[in-house]
Amino acid sequence: MAANSPVTELDARYSEEKATASDWSEAVDHLRTAEVFWLSTVRPDGRPHVTPLIAVWHDGGLHFCTGPDERKAKNLRENREVVLTTGANALNEGYDLVLEGTAATVSDEARLRALAGAYVEKYGADWTFEVRDGAFVGDGGTALVFRVEPRTAFGFAKSPYSQTRWQFTQ
Repeated sequence: MAANSPVTELDARYSEEKATASDWSEAVDHLRTAEVFWLSTVRPDGRPHVTPLIAVWHDGGLHFCTGPDERKAKNLRENREVVLTTGANALNEGYDLVLEGTAATVSDEARLRALAGAYVEKYGADWTFEVRDGAFVGDGGTALVFRVEPRTAFGFAKSPYSQTRWQFTQ
């Protein structure tokens, strides 16, 4: 589980004079409510791969799932380092987040059941999963579940403009 109190730093180079660093709790609120995230992974040949997906913040980590034969799952077999981003598609409003970390497979059935409940709570009954053999099972087949605890995260406020960095010790 990631540290509850990361080192927080405002980067003045990318912040307006009146800006202040955002509190990590504010970022967590955004992670809990954001509906779409962009996952960046690295292909075995070194090329980047980015794809949108849904995710849930639970117990100090961001969780997502994917089919075992999808590109992102294949990439994660070779390199577990990822970046997840979310935010507003607007220049002057909203809040953007970038979360860097290592994707760890979740296979414990009790944790998976809790996560399956979190998906339904956040996204509705269309995102109902059964838990079987250490994975989610749904209408689309089997999905592996991954957890990313933040190692470093960045928050980008837009009114006033600011860049906050959170550094976690793991």
